[in-house]
Order: sequence, then structure tokens, then C-alpha cells
Amino acid sequence: MQAAPAADALPLFEAINVSKSFGAFKALSDVSFHVNDGEFVSIVGPNGAGKTTLVNVVTGLLRPTTGEVRFQGRDIAGVGPVELARRGMSRAFQLVNIFPALTVRETLAVAVASRLLRVGNPFRSLRRDDVLQADAERIAEVLGLRARLETVASALSQGEKKLLDIASAFALNPSVILLDEPTSGVSTGDKHTIMEVLVSAAKAAGVRGIVQVEHDMDLVERYSHRIVALQEGRVLADMSPQAFFADPAMIAAVVGTRPQTLRKPH
Repeated sequence: MQAAPAADALPLFEAINVSKSFGAFKALSDVSFHVNDGEFVSIVGPNGAGKTTLVNVVTGLLRPTTGEVRFQGRDIAGVGPVELARRGMSRAFQLVNIFPALTVRETLAVAVASRLLRVGNPFRSLRRDDVLQADAERIAEVLGLRARLETVASALSQGEKKLLDIASAFALNPSVILLDEPTSGVSTGDKHTIMEVLVSAAKAAGVRGIVQVEHDMDLVERYSHRIVALQEGRVLADMSPQAFFADPAMIAAVVGTRPQTLRKPH
């Protein structure tokens, strides 16, 4: 990824007045935020703020009740994650979503086969397909998994499983990648290693934007260009890390220690 762009650049991705209701419960209310070309945006908030619902909506797993989701100028609300991946947006999940009986090589080759629309029987010729193998090896190299290519996924450490899940998302050649707590369940010592690998891999792969949902404020402060804070399904603030971490009341609201009056995003 490149340095954060000028504020007046056209958004690469944007949610516009997105609301999502489940019966009488309104999980999201008029949420708007955007990602500029080259930005790393973190979505933060206390439990129940609507963070994962928002990511599910913008990645097509849920259709918004009202509002628009636009990617590279096109409405993508409700198109579904498969079609969205083909258009250039992919997602890595909070819970590791890998095939435990497959090797790292086979897992990445399946993801590449999906991108290339070889979906009839992607397992049949994984070993014999030079294109799949070359791409799987390239992605493993970028994500620091080359030495583990022949290792069964279930035998990986938790940190390596996280990297494999992220690598599978990278295998789809996304322009934008969304990360739902990419370091959850990982030891403190491994968190920064994973994030450094992820950011370097994004630059090498030509990823143009990253959106992450994250609770770890140290990671949010270190890697974000902007922070979007949610509370009770609404945008509490959209601001730079410098402004966010200079505001004790904002930090208290995000970590859920006490309520905070909503403010308009910048």
C-alpha cells in the first residue's frame, strides 16, 4: 500500500447512510464511512457496537435495510461475497476459515482456482496445474509461509493459521481487503509480526485499501490512517489516530467503560 492520499481524493470504497435491522432491532443506523486509495482504516467500538454487522453488510453477507455500499463507483449492496471477490474485494474472518486436512499449498491453490473460475473440481489437479502452483508459492512467499507449504493446516500454530487465512484472501488478488480481528487468539508477541507481514504483503500485492475491525488499540494506533468509531450502531467519530488517541473520553467510549455523547464525523 501507498501513503494515505489527499482528503479530496475520490473514495475507493464507501458506505452511505447504511442501516440494518433484524426485526425490531436496529443494528446499524445511518452509518457512513469511506476508504480512500492507499488507506488503512480501522473500525473500533465496544462489544455490540455493530462492527461485525457493518463488515457483513459491506462484504455482501447481509443486504442493508437502507443505504448504499459502493466499490470503485459501483453499487455492490447485496451482491454476495463470491461476486464481490471477483470484483476485487475479499475478506479474512475473525475465526480462522481454512481446510484443516489440506496443506498450505493445497489451501492456497484452492483459493487461486476460485479466482480463476476453475470451480468444477478444484481439488482434482491441484498438484498438476503449474499456474495454480506458481501462484500458491508466490502468495506463500509474500505471507511468510513458504517453508510451511507442505504442512497440513491443522498442524500450524495459531499465528500461522491466521496468516494462512489472510493469504487465502490475498490469493483472490483483491484491491480492498477486509480483516475481522486479524490477530484475535494470537499471542501478544505474534500480533505485531502478523500485522507487519500483512502490511508488507499488501504493498507487494498491490492492495489499494485495508479495512480492519480490531479491539487491540495498540495495533489500531500503529497501523491506521483513519479510525471509524461505532457506538450502538452509529458512527461516533471518523478521525485520525492522532486526534482519536488525544481524546480520553473517546477512548473511554470505544473500550466501553462509560457512555459518550455522539459527535458528527469529520
